[in-house]
Amino acid sequence: MISRRLFLGATASLPLAAQGGGSKMRVVIAGGHPGDPEYGCGGTAARLADLGHEVTLLYLNRGQKSCPAQPDDPGATTRTAEAEKACGILKARAVFAGQCDGHAIVDNAHYDDFARLIEQLAPDILFTQWPVDHHRDHRAVFNLSYDAWNRSQRRFALFLYEVSDGEDTFLFAPDRFVDITGVDERKRAACYAHASQTPDRYYALQTEVARFRGLQCYAKLAEAFVEHPGGPKVLLP
Repeated sequence: MISRRLFLGATASLPLAAQGGGSKMRVVIAGGHPGDPEYGCGGTAARLADLGHEVTLLYLNRGQKSCPAQPDDPGATTRTAEAEKACGILKARAVFAGQCDGHAIVDNAHYDDFARLIEQLAPDILFTQWPVDHHRDHRAVFNLSYDAWNRSQRRFALFLYEVSDGEDTFLFAPDRFVDITGVDERKRAACYAHASQTPDRYYALQTEVARFRGLQCYAKLAEAFVEHPGGPKVLLP
């Protein structure tokens, strides 16, 4: 007899392309900073891109400390280049929302701006950060993403992801898993593209998380997500 847990795990692992007769989808992965989508979703991004889906990494800021944001800020120059390199590795494209590192603003004007950006990107799936994260920029990108999703009448799927669980993300209880064992080297390369952000430290912690999530879904390494039940159903790879 197949247990309910095994059945759910099997169905959750069906190819996303099985939806809509194999049609290709637009996937947006939103993060507070360059590096957040790669650490939390890099393996999933690689797998989706390999299936032919259009993947965009949407960064709330360019990692610059100047506020208002200045395009010639040394931090922005370095981290923008790192983000674009990482996206090249993952077969994704980089988009920046124009806010400042550590100075995220969540107000009516920024809700409107972010919603317009999401509308332009027209995702079928939006991944965003977990709302109980230590960094305020992570919490901000969740709020902005959630508001944009509601404004869209929840017409796309919404998934939440973790980073540095136990250090940055807390109280995360996933219900979806993606086996990233076969793309871990690409995820690692994408994360290490952010050379200014001490990847030796952060990637080691994220690998521990990936191993633990793998144990939960019978894989060597996995990424985990919380799916919001209000959107259309899609099956992750």
